[in-house]
Amino acid sequence: MTQHSMDEIYVSTDIEADGPIPGPHSMLSFASAAYTGDKQLIATFSANLDTLPGASPHPVQHAWWKTQPDAWAACRTDTRAPEEALPAYVDWVEALPGKPVFVAYPAGFDFTFMFWYMMRFAGRCPFSWSALDIKTLAFAMTGLPYRKTIKPKLPKHWFDAHPHTHVALDDAIEQGALFCNMLSELRVRQAAHVQWLARATNDGPAETTPLDPTAGPAKSETEPGQQGGGR
Repeated sequence: MTQHSMDEIYVSTDIEADGPIPGPHSMLSFASAAYTGDKQLIATFSANLDTLPGASPHPVQHAWWKTQPDAWAACRTDTRAPEEALPAYVDWVEALPGKPVFVAYPAGFDFTFMFWYMMRFAGRCPFSWSALDIKTLAFAMTGLPYRKTIKPKLPKHWFDAHPHTHVALDDAIEQGALFCNMLSELRVRQAAHVQWLARATNDGPAETTPLDPTAGPAKSETEPGQQGGGR
């Protein structure tokens, strides 16, 4: 097996639902955008789903969807049965040229639905039990309080000019680019930290480490972009 086939593939995933949890409520649509660590978008998968038998919309989400007619129309077009779409999705993930890592913002919401649907309709989850949460990564990189780690407070250069439309594929691509930009900056900081450790070992400790968020943002290899929205 080649080294490339062992690389991690970051599967940025967004779901749209008519309630807060699967089972009583339905996942209406989902999409994944598979990125390499150097921000190459190598594949996408998206599906609109039939609602679950016996499920019903939650009043809060039902009211919200009434404010999003374009996104609602997009997620109700060409719907597929979950028992057909989820096995096809799992096969797609397993065919990616690397180890798949589920990435979402916030992962707690999207992975809850995806894990439930994959186990219910495909019988397995190619991501194991794990999901990478972009919000938590941002919390660690910025030094903000966790509850204040929201997109409007994140560095603008982390965002590309992708739209946030509440159409699952659009949002999966948008947040995947955000994650890759953050990962690029994290790698720069990690390399600087290795150099800092070497200097500290030879010359005594420096005042701050490049991984200390209070020391200010490290220079990133990503291009400045437009700040995105969403949860």
